[in-house]
Amino acid sequence: MRLLFFGNNKVGWQIAEWLHGQGETMVGVVLHPEAKRKFGAEIIHATGIDPSQIIDGSTLREPATIEAIKALNPEVGVSALFGYILRREALQLLPAGCVNIHPAYLPYNRGSYPNVWSIIEGTPAGVTIHYIDEGVDTGDLIAQRQVTIEPTDTGGTLYQKLEQLSVDLFKETWPLISAGQAPRVLQAKEAGTTHRVRDVDALDEIDLDRTYTGRELLNILRARTFPPYKGAYLRDGDHKVYLRLELLNEDQL
Repeated sequence: MRLLFFGNNKVGWQIAEWLHGQGETMVGVVLHPEAKRKFGAEIIHATGIDPSQIIDGSTLREPATIEAIKALNPEVGVSALFGYILRREALQLLPAGCVNIHPAYLPYNRGSYPNVWSIIEGTPAGVTIHYIDEGVDTGDLIAQRQVTIEPTDTGGTLYQKLEQLSVDLFKETWPLISAGQAPRVLQAKEAGTTHRVRDVDALDEIDLDRTYTGRELLNILRARTFPPYKGAYLRDGDHKVYLRLELLNEDQL
């Protein structure tokens, strides 16, 4: 199948490299703008794509970009941690649909920072492969798998688990997708949770005059521990003091 790849981050690189190794025909790669790319050079190298076949994902609403995709004549799309919403104009150019790898156990934690919100809200953590529709992580489900959140997990360690599971689950599921035999399970759109990027801002400042339960404060601190990102902080006058939590099992002491 003629494949259009939408990718970013380490997961995007690993999946692009694997697809290329499987002999899949990639007709184009859609990446974040250069200033916002993560592992963009690795994705380009892994796919061996020609520069003329690289598309700036921030321009997906522009008629010229839609025409450029149309000229590539793709059949199916694969999106791996891609940060831009695909609208109808782009989706309708993919007759076999576009599948997305989302590091959350849908319908929980649609949108941003699922690793954070699974810890904060106690919702299931995992990975979902689903078809993209015009919503945000609301399309029909193909495959899912949960991971256990350990008491020692932070936002960083949970994210690493989700990264690896994303790659593993995609490799298992792709043969069905490419053969046109993948299941489609309607997602309960009225259920679950959704979060935006800015929602974590309300978490990050620890108010020293507010009352928290021990569980609530611990979960904020561990969910937002993900070096090198800044995470939670408290204020000392005009100065911010950032907090990172270290969690160890007894046998690690």
